[in-house]
Amino acid sequence: MAKYHKSVVPSRARAETLPVVAIVGRPNVGKSTLFNRLTKSRRSIVGDEPGITRDRIYGEYEWGGRIFRLVDTGGIIPNDPELIPAEIFNQAKVALDEADALVFVTDVRTELASPDYDLAKLLIRGGKPVFLAVNKVEGTGLSAEAENFRRLGIQQVYPISAEHAQGIGDLLDAISAALPGEGFEEPKAKRKQETDELGEEVHRSHGEYEPEETSIAIIGKPNVGKSTLLNALTGSTRAIVSPIAGTTRDAVDEVVDYQGKTLRFVDTAGIRRKGKTHLMAEKLSVVMARRHLEAADVALLLIDASEGVTASDATIGGYAHESGRSVIILVNKWDLVTTARTDGKAPADREIYEQQLRRALKYLDYAPVIFLSAKEGSNMGRVLSEVVRVATERRKRVTTGEMNRFLERVDFQRATVPMAKRVRIFYMTQAAVAPPTFILFTDRAVKLHFAFERFLENQVRASFGFEGTPIWFKVRARNAGKKGG
Repeated sequence: MAKYHKSVVPSRARAETLPVVAIVGRPNVGKSTLFNRLTKSRRSIVGDEPGITRDRIYGEYEWGGRIFRLVDTGGIIPNDPELIPAEIFNQAKVALDEADALVFVTDVRTELASPDYDLAKLLIRGGKPVFLAVNKVEGTGLSAEAENFRRLGIQQVYPISAEHAQGIGDLLDAISAALPGEGFEEPKAKRKQETDELGEEVHRSHGEYEPEETSIAIIGKPNVGKSTLLNALTGSTRAIVSPIAGTTRDAVDEVVDYQGKTLRFVDTAGIRRKGKTHLMAEKLSVVMARRHLEAADVALLLIDASEGVTASDATIGGYAHESGRSVIILVNKWDLVTTARTDGKAPADREIYEQQLRRALKYLDYAPVIFLSAKEGSNMGRVLSEVVRVATERRKRVTTGEMNRFLERVDFQRATVPMAKRVRIFYMTQAAVAPPTFILFTDRAVKLHFAFERFLENQVRASFGFEGTPIWFKVRARNAGKKGG
């Protein structure tokens, strides 16, 4: 049975005992800039367009030996009739409910308006400590302007510049003093970075140590149900779900404890080709989605069953494959082409559908396929168990002795490769995991012919598994150092 808990970035023991500080305010006042400054990250997208942050984003920061949980909310406009602002408001209300203190961010260069007063009343009514951060105060002249914001009825006013890190210390001192002493943690010593035999850093995706958690990126084109899947897997309503494509812009994550494993699911923005994106926020979303994918261990590639595999799906799957992520293909909205079909056609056949999918995504033939409905919550247990299994396969290691015995069993004459492109393998060894990487010591330094590499990969999988993960091969000539070798 899966156990769900609220997301913390990064996760740590006793994370839920940490006090929560929520950053709220109208759109485009600098909330995400303040969040990024405090968490020393770029988790929240920052730009001039209002409404860039939509979901609530979590992080942590340390001040005076104490660690706080921080949540960045979307810009709140009370009683806005539009769908997305209303969902942003609902997300922000969740953050307000769980917060121990609130930071109301305003822009000193913007005149106070009725939404500011409405929001101030809403925050004060909650009975929690409220701190007014008047942002973008970058000169002494503007400090006097900040005093005018006391008209909102909030007593604790702090002129700051999130972009230039001015005045933030006084704000943090006041927040720290207002929060109870219980539940704080002393900062832990940073984990020592591991290095290889050459003294180079070994990154988590290629390291040998057992990771504290498995990171899973939910990827796919816009509006295939990624946020709905995140909510179904984690038992939350953290990610905004709407029929409008491109609702998710920031990466939203949640943590699940499943069978003793810690799984962090990251809902990325819908990946489109950069040329297809117009707004600056959408362009940044594409870049950040790619970045979160490359930091993940496993990618869940979501396909819309009613649309079939599109060119965009193939491109996005290619990103995951080329970056060495393990992949699980999820065919979402399966109910729309089977039990809930309304177009009068016969229900789709699962076996035939998978054959068509495999033909379109030949390079992902190692990836398991799961049919589901994220909206109905069907097959979520299968997804969780498959993630754990694929993550284990990703880190599997085969000894050099086992590999050499394997080579003796393989009949390489069966490989359909031109004689001029054949190489003789003297021995091979696994050099790395995540993804499994093998070094082949051969009679000459040439790039493996595609058909030969494919044949070798199939033989390795037949003997050792590695389901769900790409396999990389590197070639080294045994006599590379000798002339004519």
